[in-house]
Amino acid sequence: MKISYNWLKQFIQTDKTPQELSLILTNIGLEVESLEKVQPIAGGLEGLVIGKVLTCVQHPNADRLRVTTVDAGGAEHIQVVCGAPNVAEGQKVVVATVGTTVYPNEGEPFKINKSKIRGEVSEGMICAEDEIGLGGSHAGIMVLPEDTPVGIPAKEYFKMEDDYLYEIGLTPNRADAASHLGVARDLAAYFRTGITMPDVSSFKTDNEDLDIKVQVEDEDACPRYSSVSISGVTVADSPDWLQNKLKVIGIRPINNIVDITNYVLHELGQPLHAFDAGQITGGKVFVKKATEGEPFVTLDGVERKLSAEDLMICNAAAPMCIAGVFGGKSSGVTAETTKVFLESAYFNSVSVRKTSKRHNLKTDASFRYERGTDPEVTVYALKRAALLIQEIAGGTISSSILDLYPNPVKPFEVEVSYKNINNLIGASIPDTEIKAIITALGIAVAEEKEGQLSLLVPNYKVDVTRECDVTEEVLRIYGYDNIAIPSKINASLSYGSKPDRELTQHVIADMLSANGFLEIWCNSLTKSTYSKNIDEAVYLLNPLSSDLNVMRQSLLMPALESVAYNQNRKNQDVKFYEFGKTYHLINEKYVERPRLLLLISGTSLAEQWNHKANPVSFYHLKAAVDAIIGRLGINTYQTEEVNDENFAYGVRYFRGDKTIVTFGAATAADRKKGDVDKEVFYADFDWALLLEMIKKNRIINKEVPKYPSVRRDLSMLVDTAVTFDDLKAIAFKTEKKLLKNVQVFDVYKGDKLPEGKKSYALNFTLQDEEQTLTDKQIDAVMQKIISNLAQTAKAEIRK
Repeated sequence: MKISYNWLKQFIQTDKTPQELSLILTNIGLEVESLEKVQPIAGGLEGLVIGKVLTCVQHPNADRLRVTTVDAGGAEHIQVVCGAPNVAEGQKVVVATVGTTVYPNEGEPFKINKSKIRGEVSEGMICAEDEIGLGGSHAGIMVLPEDTPVGIPAKEYFKMEDDYLYEIGLTPNRADAASHLGVARDLAAYFRTGITMPDVSSFKTDNEDLDIKVQVEDEDACPRYSSVSISGVTVADSPDWLQNKLKVIGIRPINNIVDITNYVLHELGQPLHAFDAGQITGGKVFVKKATEGEPFVTLDGVERKLSAEDLMICNAAAPMCIAGVFGGKSSGVTAETTKVFLESAYFNSVSVRKTSKRHNLKTDASFRYERGTDPEVTVYALKRAALLIQEIAGGTISSSILDLYPNPVKPFEVEVSYKNINNLIGASIPDTEIKAIITALGIAVAEEKEGQLSLLVPNYKVDVTRECDVTEEVLRIYGYDNIAIPSKINASLSYGSKPDRELTQHVIADMLSANGFLEIWCNSLTKSTYSKNIDEAVYLLNPLSSDLNVMRQSLLMPALESVAYNQNRKNQDVKFYEFGKTYHLINEKYVERPRLLLLISGTSLAEQWNHKANPVSFYHLKAAVDAIIGRLGINTYQTEEVNDENFAYGVRYFRGDKTIVTFGAATAADRKKGDVDKEVFYADFDWALLLEMIKKNRIINKEVPKYPSVRRDLSMLVDTAVTFDDLKAIAFKTEKKLLKNVQVFDVYKGDKLPEGKKSYALNFTLQDEEQTLTDKQIDAVMQKIISNLAQTAKAEIRK
């Protein structure tokens, strides 16, 4: 959610800088994810000044150019060559002097330099409105009123003020803070100060010429409906101040009427809707459920089939608006509109949420209605908007405010005690401080006796319904940092099962991080199109969107999205790992499987002066996989190649019928789904199996061997189907005591070998821990190994 610093200051008086306020907001529970300086238009008119054209003569070398002398407020006048047809002596103009950067509507910004244009010196530029972002016309330069002061900054003249934009990560339970007023309330509670509300006391009904009746047929879905009519409005562009307010928070101005409803929405948190009153057939509005399958064209021009559960705002003949979600194309305000019917309602949050998701429509209005709005602010918001419409678009208020509120929503009644609040917080906050915070938050104290408070919580605080909720509110404002860390810690011995799951995970995570991997946490909710086994997919009953409608079956696809996110931002080299779960529906039972994912892409080492950047390969990933297996003390397992829908090519480590890890190259199809164009290698560990396998691991301490080891090399021809693991297994089966290690140091395949053959060069390490090996012993062992390799693997020893 976007909040403007300058807008906030209209509600509360504070001398805190934007940066200081950012820290305060985060500390009171409104986490500021980003803070940036913004300007209503690009460049903010920095460096531009108001000047006066003193002289204007024809350019001696160009028919369409003029040479002017301009007073720009400096010690000396400047000469500017201008091509505008309307430039003339005596005009007050906007001047970009040398060194100023100009931000046009189209094209890249450019810097003004002293130059010669067709032989005449030009020391600046006289600006048209589209050249500095103040409009779209390029018919000529901007000519300002004669009484405009010379030399003042254009930014000052056009009342451009810099602002700061807070991006607040609003949690779903904080519907009360979904507006500038809501954020200001929290700040006012923190500062123990009041709020300056917009004045609506001047609101009055001018006549009853446009009295549109309203009938609410579903009071559960619409507990309160308020409206007013305004005649004689002129729909046009909004004034600069209103457009700038909306632009700062990322809202595109449309016209003055619609802009006012958006302005009030973000100011007070109350959604409004403006109808063209001329399109209300029958002069009456009906709030009722739709007819099943009824077609309805929304403002975006899309025809949607309505559900019988959708609440609609209708006229006597047809629906006009999906209540609380989106307006209709035929009833919206246009340039021809002169009469407006203004709606301010309180809709049931569940009804709006279901309709919004049913039609896949997410709007600023539905965002607030889904979370819960304040039923007590509808009339105030109407008055605020009506006065703004009168001020900006003209017109007269042509009806009394109609307010249908048959069953007023009562404040939440909550009983709390000072003792329980302090027990939950774990501190001793004075009773007077607790009470002051509660009242500062707008919560009324109905009764106080013997340390007990009977509270009336305002309806806009939809999440404060219990004593623990009130405690959380107190703690937010009191400050988490003000709760002292106890100097005494009580602990008890516990005997947990081995291995310690968290400790083991931390050991592997630390090892991976030390080797350049970064840990990622991806969303467990993902797209159903990522699921390769639809029959096992775990679907959400009420998904936030179609992109988050199923639980992930693999850690790969969300991780590929992280790769794409990084590579799209020029971070090409990634090494990620994630501990997470996958989710499956098997035999009508939900199954969660702990997994560990490794993923690498890009280059193994950044380019340096002494080496080139080399792309990562399968063997870089294998080294990391083997490091994990080795660190966990697992040394007995089988291997085989894999080539299935999950890997372009790869290897599987397994023991019996259980797969420990599968690793290799991601398929082109998966990379395309994740929008990744570079090669990616990944490993998928069964983390639960790994933990089970290491249960019986024991640490054994051994002395450093006293007697030396011996190495012998063998080169052999084998069939191409024979793997190194096959040869290694034969060797260890032959000699279990003296043979300590077998490694491959060369593999050759080529036309110089017989067809169907390949060459392996292996080294064998022998060692006796009790004595020095003799040549006779070594030769005997090697002969046995050679014999078994020849018999079992049909190996031909090359001499």
